Amino acid sequence: MEPTQTPRFAFGKRNYRLMYLGLAVLAAGFITMTLDSADYGEGFLGITLGPILLAVGFIIEFWAIMAKPGDTPPAATDTITRTETASQPAAPVAPAPTAPTYKRP
Repeated sequence: MEPTQTPRFAFGKRNYRLMYLGLAVLAAGFITMTLDSADYGEGFLGITLGPILLAVGFIIEFWAIMAKPGDTPPAATDTITRTETASQPAAPVAPAPTAPTYKRP
C-alpha cells in the first residue's frame, strides 16, 4: 500500500493574503477615480492618484501570483530543507580536476 500524499495547492496563505491586498488596492484605485469632483474625472484624483493606485495594485497581484507558495519566509524554509537533506546519505563527490601532466614545448 502506497503512502498517501497530501494535495499540494498552487498558492499558499501568503499568496492569498497578497492577492487580497492587491484587490483592496485595486478597489481603492477605482473608488479614488470616481471621487474626483472635476468634470469627467480630469482632476488630480482621476488622472494621477487613481491610476497610480491601480498600477500598484496590479504589481501586487503579479507578485502574489509569481511568489513561491509558503507560510514562512524563504530563509526559514532553507534551514528546514538543510536539516532534512543532512539526514540523507551524501552523494559521492567527484574528484577535483588536476592540472595537465604535459608541458608545452
